[in-house]
Amino acid sequence: MPDIRRNNLKEKLASGQVTVTISGVLSSEMVDFLGPLGFDGIWLECEHGGVTWEQLGDMTRACDLWGVTPITRVNANEPWLITRTLDRGSMGIVTPHINNREEAEKAAKSAKYAPLGYRGMFGGRQSYGVGDYFQGANDQSMVIVLLEEVEALQNLDEILRVDDIDVFFVAPSDLAQTMGHLGNPGHPEVQAAIDEAIARIVGSGRTAGTLVNDSNVEAFIGKGVKFLMTSFNGWIVQGSSNFLGRVSAAS
Repeated sequence: MPDIRRNNLKEKLASGQVTVTISGVLSSEMVDFLGPLGFDGIWLECEHGGVTWEQLGDMTRACDLWGVTPITRVNANEPWLITRTLDRGSMGIVTPHINNREEAEKAAKSAKYAPLGYRGMFGGRQSYGVGDYFQGANDQSMVIVLLEEVEALQNLDEILRVDDIDVFFVAPSDLAQTMGHLGNPGHPEVQAAIDEAIARIVGSGRTAGTLVNDSNVEAFIGKGVKFLMTSFNGWIVQGSSNFLGRVSAAS
């Protein structure tokens, strides 16, 4: 009988290591392309975009094939939605717009079986053939909460007291919007708020996460961020711009 599949991303975070998750993945074919490149996690996007339940199952299977942890951003903090997403093979849940302790507790409990929570009693694909799945699933499932609004930062101390949350992720773009800097997450006020939030998360002994890019990744690692999320879109833009520039210069 097979053992439960290990959540390598969660285990690395638990040991204090820095992890990298690639975001914005909308198909199993893209997972297959990114899988062998060495990322710890793949962020499957079900808040933005049109991923179906059937596609989500294929995407998580592709993650399993490459030994990379599938985590899925859901579009609402609802127990039925989180349960079904885990049943489709996701090993982590990213829950948006967590603004207070009650919402954080709801997200955590929705992803855990008793006695930690009230996840619906069906294991889904990750449980097939695993005799003691329900006894071990809580240790492998991962909960990431998105701190996306001013209200979340105002209530951060209370949110940080919630157990069974693996990552407290400060989301720059939505935060900028609620701070009155629409489309400008690089505004000094927004950056100061992000830095303060990260310092509070790290100072409390919890794991901080945020969006990074080539220009700031070292800085955020230096601030104690362990869960780094990045997008491959910028690399495509940069690479294509450089290539087309060389073509233009040689023509």
